[in-house]
Amino acid sequence: MSLPVLSVQAMVAAAGGAAARVPARYLRPEVAADAVVAGDGEAAIPAIDFQRLLQRETSHDESARLHEACQEWGFFQLINHGVPDDVIEGVKASVEGNKEAVCSGTRGPGQLEGYGQLFVVSEDQKLDWADLLHLYTQPPHHRNMRFWPDKPDTFRSTLDAYSSAVKSVADRLLSIMSKNLGLRPEVIANRCDGGGVQSVRMNCYPPCSEADKVVGLSPHSDADLLTLLLQVNEVHGLQVKRDDGSWVPVRPLDGAFVVNVGDVLQIFTNGRYRSVEHRVVVNAERERLSVAAFHSPSVHATIGPLRELVADQEGEVAMYKTVDHESFMGLFFSAKLESKSFLQRMKL
Repeated sequence: MSLPVLSVQAMVAAAGGAAARVPARYLRPEVAADAVVAGDGEAAIPAIDFQRLLQRETSHDESARLHEACQEWGFFQLINHGVPDDVIEGVKASVEGNKEAVCSGTRGPGQLEGYGQLFVVSEDQKLDWADLLHLYTQPPHHRNMRFWPDKPDTFRSTLDAYSSAVKSVADRLLSIMSKNLGLRPEVIANRCDGGGVQSVRMNCYPPCSEADKVVGLSPHSDADLLTLLLQVNEVHGLQVKRDDGSWVPVRPLDGAFVVNVGDVLQIFTNGRYRSVEHRVVVNAERERLSVAAFHSPSVHATIGPLRELVADQEGEVAMYKTVDHESFMGLFFSAKLESKSFLQRMKL
């Protein structure tokens, strides 16, 4: 699947701290030349109020704003999402209080779960300045507990509560999106074949003395339906690419999830909703911590444009291939993470 990579945290500590020289495999000096615009005002990604989506009096207007955000941005911030504060703060504390244990460990041969970077396909490939821990979380029978840290003591119970609450939010969003597309609320869920699966990735981006010459996470789009990202500490770094090639920094609102459309949802909607390229940059002085929850169809699902949007719509032509989900994910993880190249290969 992916070649093993040393922990960046351990490498930095062994070399004498954040001011240590950066190994050549991590250096990408071309990053400094990229255009970055202010992430506020009209350039800021939209904010969607989850409670307004659910209330009869406000749902029409807020659903229209959600529909536009998925079409124009592929990203939005979700406020008032209803996940209890103690659940949010619990998972933050579990990650921030013991990041060495959370973002370290092992990954077995051929495994997607566990510690380490994915998409490393050659010994000379440029690497991301990040330590990652990827776990399957929902449904519970998909979990491989040998990859779940047992420190701090509350980690497993905290992640269990958090993953369940976040999946409920994602399921409601997909139902609303289905209606926004003129479909029955259950159409996308039914295509997921059994409610779908969720995985969680915990991200640690250590500080770097040459922060303008490294990348925390390479430009890419996500190979799922929806991703819900929780900012753990106040260090920003996520950037979204616009059509003009510029990068817009995302400044997470307090308590919000940053939500983005994934490749599968772009394929399901036959291009109506956009899976947008994004990346992570690092800070020169402090680490950035975040938790991403990925929501995907089950491995038994079929990935392709929804029949209700293609076969049942006069004049609509399928823009993407139809493949089984297991093959889709195998192809995705076997290649280098690079912009939206994989989605382009799915086009007809």
